[in-house]
Amino acid sequence: MATKSGSATFLAALKARRTYYALKPSSPISNEKIQEIVNEVVLHTPSSFNSQTTRAVILFGDEHKKLWSIITHDALKAVVPADAFAATAQKVAGFANGYGTVMFFEDQVGVKKLQDAFPLYAPNFPVWSEHTAGAHHINTWTALEAEGLGANLQHYNPLIDDAVRKEWNIPETWALRAQLVFGERAGEPGPKTFVPIEERVKTYGN
Repeated sequence: MATKSGSATFLAALKARRTYYALKPSSPISNEKIQEIVNEVVLHTPSSFNSQTTRAVILFGDEHKKLWSIITHDALKAVVPADAFAATAQKVAGFANGYGTVMFFEDQVGVKKLQDAFPLYAPNFPVWSEHTAGAHHINTWTALEAEGLGANLQHYNPLIDDAVRKEWNIPETWALRAQLVFGERAGEPGPKTFVPIEERVKTYGN
C-alpha cells in the first residue's frame, strides 16, 4: 500500500480543520498534551525577522468559564441592546460550554524594537505581526483538531481587553488578537462553499 507523502498528510489535516460551534466541556486528550501542542506551535511557527512576538495564555476549567460567562458576557451586555441580548447570551454560553480557550496576543515591545532597528520597514512591522498571529492561530487550530478536538476562533478584542489584562495579569504591551475555543465535538460543522480555484490562483511559466 502506498504511503501518503508529507504534503498529503499535512493537507489532510488542513482540510479536516473546520469551525465547530457545538462543543462539550471535555477533551479526548490531556491538558498536558494541549499545553505541549501550544508550546510546540509557539516555538516553531515562523515570524518576520524571527521577532517571536506571539504570546499565548491557555485557560481550562473555571478560568475558561470566567472568560466567557463573566468577562465576555458582561462586556457584551453593556453594549448590546436589551432586546437583542438573549441571542448574544446564548452564543456566549456556547463558548463557555467548551473545554478551554487559548488566548493569543502580540507583544508590541517586539514590534517597536524592530521598528526602531529597521526604520525603513517601520510601517510594515505591525502588519507582519498580524501575519505571524494568524499563522499561530491556524497552526494551533489545526493541531488541536488533528487530536480529535473541535474548535472555533473568536475575536472579542478589544471589548474584553482591559478585563482580561486585569484578571490574568497580562502585560500592558500584550495586545489581544484572538480567542480559540476548543472542546470535544458535540455536533457537525456547517457546509463549506468555495470560490472557484481558477479565480483565486494564477500560474505563469509552467
